[in-house]
Amino acid sequence: MTHSSTPLLLALLTAAALAVGCASTAVTDDAIVTNTSRALGLPPSAFTISNRADSGVQTTFIARTDGGRTYNCYVEGSVSVVGRVVSDAICQEMRQSDAPASARRSNAKPAPVPAPAPACNALLRAAGRC
Repeated sequence: MTHSSTPLLLALLTAAALAVGCASTAVTDDAIVTNTSRALGLPPSAFTISNRADSGVQTTFIARTDGGRTYNCYVEGSVSVVGRVVSDAICQEMRQSDAPASARRSNAKPAPVPAPAPACNALLRAAGRC
């Protein structure tokens, strides 16, 4: 190997490492719980995670609150030279008819109506939260 081929070899190895690293799913259970806690505004002890499915860089899962609400959620994650990266959790509440039969309760009490948001700004409006 000549001295002039060393930079080319280094560049090829770096590109290969980046390609492999970026394709890897890097979502840990802790990251799912932490990011879901932020998304739902609940402490980690107030919900459970189930039905986890990893597909490429996206991980989908169901979050069930102690209050009986069920959310269909996902996060995206990867590993690269900068480290592990996991997106915020994106969660959509499932209607009772959409929830899996195991999540439905025949004697469930209606969920309390949440208090209105103290202030509505453009970001909350865009997210459909007010």
